[in-house]
Amino acid sequence: MSQSSRFIQTAVMALAGLGLSTLASAATLVEGQHYEVLPERVETRVADDQIEVTEAFWYGCPHCYNLQSSVEAWYETLGDDVSIVHLPATMGGDWNTHAAVFYAAEELGIREEAHADIFDAIHQNGQQMTDPDSIAAFFSDYGVSEDEARKALDAFAVKSQVNQAHARMRAMRLMGVPALVVDGRYVVTPSSAGSLDNMPQIADALVEKVRQEREE
Repeated sequence: MSQSSRFIQTAVMALAGLGLSTLASAATLVEGQHYEVLPERVETRVADDQIEVTEAFWYGCPHCYNLQSSVEAWYETLGDDVSIVHLPATMGGDWNTHAAVFYAAEELGIREEAHADIFDAIHQNGQQMTDPDSIAAFFSDYGVSEDEARKALDAFAVKSQVNQAHARMRAMRLMGVPALVVDGRYVVTPSSAGSLDNMPQIADALVEKVRQEREE
């Protein structure tokens, strides 16, 4: 077994102990089959001593919604050397509107509180979250006025962040969501992982791989 395979096996076994679904064999994790390696590393947005894990998602995506429980459980297990970056997908239309919702919530300081609720509003309550009035009304439940919410949605800073998100999506060669990108290099998707629940396992193994690479 290669050194990289041992790193991956150790991480997968550790994660399995936390009750997440196990892969048939850690040795079956193969580049190009279970994860992809980008031709060029995308510059990360975290401190040099941190390992970036980017979660690319769309609020309207049912698979992204279904991934939340397992990925949030995984986030709770990560070490202090790992930073999570949420990347709202931008593929036009409602995707871009929902990206603006994410960044407006961040601008207003309510993103952490509202993030899971936005998913629930769309997938459990049937809200579209695509017009400024409904979004502003939703945000008003988090201590901001509807006027503040509308201004945030239309703010230059939010529009700029949506554009930057689109550029990162292209740089990461992401054609769909959900996806987890580790250290700007390793891309894990539902198809490569074999299931949504396996995505955190493989990403966790790749985090450990990056740790070992940095120690060499």
